[in-house]
Amino acid sequence: MPTLLEARELGRCLPLGETWLLRDVSLEINAGDRLAVVGPTGAGKTVLLRALAMLDPFDAGEIRWHNQPVADVEIPDFRRQVVYLHQRPVLWEQSVETNLRLPYELKGHAKKQFDRDRVVALFEHVGRDASFLGKPARDLSGGEGQLVALIRAMQLDPGILLLDEPTAALDAATSRSIEQLVARWFEESSSGRAYLWVSHDSEQVGRIAQQVYQMTAGSIQRA
Repeated sequence: MPTLLEARELGRCLPLGETWLLRDVSLEINAGDRLAVVGPTGAGKTVLLRALAMLDPFDAGEIRWHNQPVADVEIPDFRRQVVYLHQRPVLWEQSVETNLRLPYELKGHAKKQFDRDRVVALFEHVGRDASFLGKPARDLSGGEGQLVALIRAMQLDPGILLLDEPTAALDAATSRSIEQLVARWFEESSSGRAYLWVSHDSEQVGRIAQQVYQMTAGSIQRA
């Protein structure tokens, strides 16, 4: 499978340059990869995902997309293909449907159209019917908010999802729903998609990953 994203010797340090949050991190994400990252709190997992998505700066190394360096002018396009999903996503106070439509108002997605039937089918897959789209975001549970944020990202058809403990503190049923949604997105085009999933749940890692990486003190290696 072709390499989608490659990190080469990434490094990020605190402002005074004395403590490295990431140190010499090299990682390839190929089409069809289902990857998990595990490690203790503070090991650098979130820092890594945000660096891979080019949301935060790094002080050493390089990110490559389809075997090419990512130029500054290409970063907006890159971020549309490599999507980072925080475990506490931000939603506007309007309805679920409004939150799902908002990305299409941005310049980067102006050529795409909101597909209501598609998102209804995704919600039905996890036990919510079409009426769920009218629910105000302020009335959503934490798990429902995660479902909305995940579908908001999936509908834009990114090449890579970077999932930062998306089921942390959720009940088992909702956690499985999120796993099912990610699996559904992946299987739609496994030859062109991949994900990197941070998790502290060893049983979940066994379900969702074909390959596991261990992070310790800003360094990474295969588990």
